[in-house]
Amino acid sequence: MTVMQSDIAITGGGPAGLAAALSLAENGLTVCVLEQAPESAWSSPSFDGREIALTHHSRALLEKNGAWSLLPEECISLLNEARIETGRNNEPLIFRADEDTHEPLGWLVSNYAIRKSLWTLANAHPAITLLPDSSVTTIRRNPDAAVVHFQNGDTPKKLSARLVIGADGRFSPTRRRAGIGAVIHDFHRTMMVCRMEHSEPHHNVALQWFDHGQTIAMLPVQGQASSLVLTLPTEKIRHLMNASVSDFDAEIMQRTGGRFGDMHLISSRHAYPMKTVFAHRFAAPRLALIGDAAVGMHPITAHGFNLGLRAQEILSEEIGKAFVRGEDIGSSLALRRFETRLRKITVPMFATTNSIATLYTRDDGPFRILRRAGLRLAGSVPPFKRAVTQMLTEQERNNGLHTAFGGLLPV
Repeated sequence: MTVMQSDIAITGGGPAGLAAALSLAENGLTVCVLEQAPESAWSSPSFDGREIALTHHSRALLEKNGAWSLLPEECISLLNEARIETGRNNEPLIFRADEDTHEPLGWLVSNYAIRKSLWTLANAHPAITLLPDSSVTTIRRNPDAAVVHFQNGDTPKKLSARLVIGADGRFSPTRRRAGIGAVIHDFHRTMMVCRMEHSEPHHNVALQWFDHGQTIAMLPVQGQASSLVLTLPTEKIRHLMNASVSDFDAEIMQRTGGRFGDMHLISSRHAYPMKTVFAHRFAAPRLALIGDAAVGMHPITAHGFNLGLRAQEILSEEIGKAFVRGEDIGSSLALRRFETRLRKITVPMFATTNSIATLYTRDDGPFRILRRAGLRLAGSVPPFKRAVTQMLTEQERNNGLHTAFGGLLPV
């Protein structure tokens, strides 16, 4: 059996895993990234419907590692205003870009473009080894090292590392193998995402609309088009996924009340179940969890991707400090510092997000009344709007917490 050596092994080559590999490699560590997908799917990811709402802090992280400069301009859209509405003919809650600095609230970037840019950088880095078509079978965590057994194509291999990082999604096999449980909440809803061309301009405004029986978001992308994010019971989403294009266009125009004019589907359709995950622990001996493997957020608040970047940033900082001091990078001490910092951010955010999701996706009479009252109150309190705008842009810290789009956007 082929035996490989590396300082760090990362299971999962999505954005969180690749960003972590780049951050750790810059600290002087060698990294192997194991990804189940074949190289063609990894190096040239296809459109998956998701537009990621990046905060200022997340953009800064992507600029630091070089990924931002590799993003195609057509995959980046400015977000100048965000509107929250509930029901029909109600006063919206509006957040606008800073009129003094002219800085946008954030940027909407296609998920597949972020994945491609991070892969390009990681593939070219001399301290990073990318292993596509790799399926992990077992992970043995010993006092002095962790050993990952995996199939690389048809070839069994073994990788010895001082630390394993699980970045393999919200139903993480790495987390399960470590015996770490998780709180999983099923909202019994499915989110469908696609791009719609429309005759009315979007003016770089993101709309979050909580209507009776449905949640709709229209996120501005380049040109006269928006990313449609529609959340419904699973059986209704299944119907829309299978509908003809003409029937689909007609139903979406009916659901949006014609407010965007004529609308036409211009992309593939993608559906994602609404389940949130919060791991009981983010670390164990010689193991750390980041991204959705640690916390899989409800997409209604757009926290997920930004939190994934924050998690890898915190981990690389703590591991980098331990490495410089000559400490064992897989020691419980270094991982405990990482877990403590990440938990301070994610615990209140996860609880708040699930509460928001419950409030804004239930249509019982009391919930509709609370939504309308909440929006009216928020819109009439300038300090609150300023605070949320700061959270939207993620330019300031609030009690040490970085937030990501403060409960407004659904990706």
